[in-house]
Amino acid sequence: MDTAAEAEDERFRVSPLTSGGRSAVLLTSDGVPIEAEHLAGAGGGRDLAIVVAHGFSGALERPAVRRAAAALRGSGGVLTFSFRGHGRSGGHSTVGDREVLDLDAVVGWARRLGYARVAAVGFSMGASVVLRHAGADPEAGLYGVDAVVSVSSPARWYYRGTAPMRRLHWAVTRPAGRLVSRVGLGTRIHPRGWDPVPRSPVESVPFIVPTPLLIVHGDRDAYFPLDHPRSLAAAAGEDGAELWIEHGFGHAENAADAALLGRIGDWLTARVGVR
Repeated sequence: MDTAAEAEDERFRVSPLTSGGRSAVLLTSDGVPIEAEHLAGAGGGRDLAIVVAHGFSGALERPAVRRAAAALRGSGGVLTFSFRGHGRSGGHSTVGDREVLDLDAVVGWARRLGYARVAAVGFSMGASVVLRHAGADPEAGLYGVDAVVSVSSPARWYYRGTAPMRRLHWAVTRPAGRLVSRVGLGTRIHPRGWDPVPRSPVESVPFIVPTPLLIVHGDRDAYFPLDHPRSLAAAAGEDGAELWIEHGFGHAENAADAALLGRIGDWLTARVGVR
């Protein structure tokens, strides 16, 4: 007989994906359908769920996201999803603004599945989202998380100091760029700009304390130089965050190898008290 948690999982099930996990379509608080997948941890328990938030132009079926999920399963159950405007999710990408609601829908699913603790691990755009979600105003009514890992996050908005970021801004702000993004990257971008401008990652970080926070960044990141992670760590205050500057590491989930992901999983289990 199914447990209560398994019955709740079944209620949200749509169809199995190729990974062999269970899939769901979750509705965000602003009405956007989000595709998500739950993979039980290697031990099968419900002590810790790790929600993986991908970078811009990613999706749950992308190989790098699958690889990250497989590596993190050694530390707990893993929930992956596609942000709005990505993959088979609905809506249009707002490039880090309304995506907080997408993440929150998946964190809520993890709670309903019966996990005692839920951690969020984000990459690039997803990293900015997990920081903003964890640092949101309590009156926003979002689900809480028990630990946060930011990998390759920007510290501030509108950064154009590197060639990849200048290309990204072109893709987001120009009609031709949005067409290229939709056709070439499979990412649908909302044509309207932010109004109001959301709180930036570096502005959000001070509100995350005392939730455990790990900031990971590579010294070969082509998108965001090292002043970004250092600014985030400084904003967290003394002992408010742990900072890893990874030698030879590039950018986000595409560059994260099994060894780094395994260390992130170990950090999570140590910080949230999973045995």
